[in-house]
Amino acid sequence: MDHNFLSALILLLLVLDPLGSLPICIPIMREVPKERRARVAVREVGLAFLVLLGFMYTGEGFLRVMHLSERSLEVAGGVILLMVAIRMIFSGHGESVYGVPAGREPLIFPLAVPLLAGPSAMATVLLLASRQPEKMGQWVAALAVAMGCCGITLMLAERIRQWVGDSVVSALEKLMGLVLTAIAVEMILAGLKRYFVGGL
Repeated sequence: MDHNFLSALILLLLVLDPLGSLPICIPIMREVPKERRARVAVREVGLAFLVLLGFMYTGEGFLRVMHLSERSLEVAGGVILLMVAIRMIFSGHGESVYGVPAGREPLIFPLAVPLLAGPSAMATVLLLASRQPEKMGQWVAALAVAMGCCGITLMLAERIRQWVGDSVVSALEKLMGLVLTAIAVEMILAGLKRYFVGGL
């Protein structure tokens, strides 16, 4: 299927899913001082953009040099998602679910990678770049706009929490953990299926 700027933008927004990431963003950004939240959001989105941009240009070559396949990337991403999902479901109060110590702001992990620049986003930009390399400018522009939407969501995360309340956020977090568990298992099974059925 051929893509253009608009279809690529919609695809990237669906993959990045900034609204669906709110249950993860809100508890992480809550630990960041209010005066630092905008800077942290811009920094993490910028880092994720650079990671995905680099993967867009070099991902196929890197996988080839390392003798890795998209199947292995899919299985590895599923395992990471499964670990995060389990911690989301069973985490207690005051416990950092995502490996960020209390009082410390996130740096790269977990907002930039793997929340924004995760395996699914990497695979998407890799497929766009490899299938239609002549439209690389459009893919970069679509990625920039999509990451801008994610940045706005990050900056408004605490305000959204105030609108909906902590109990709703906590319930959404547990629900998102269940959804992420199913997605992670599906990714692992799909990768294994393509590995064994499709061959090495």
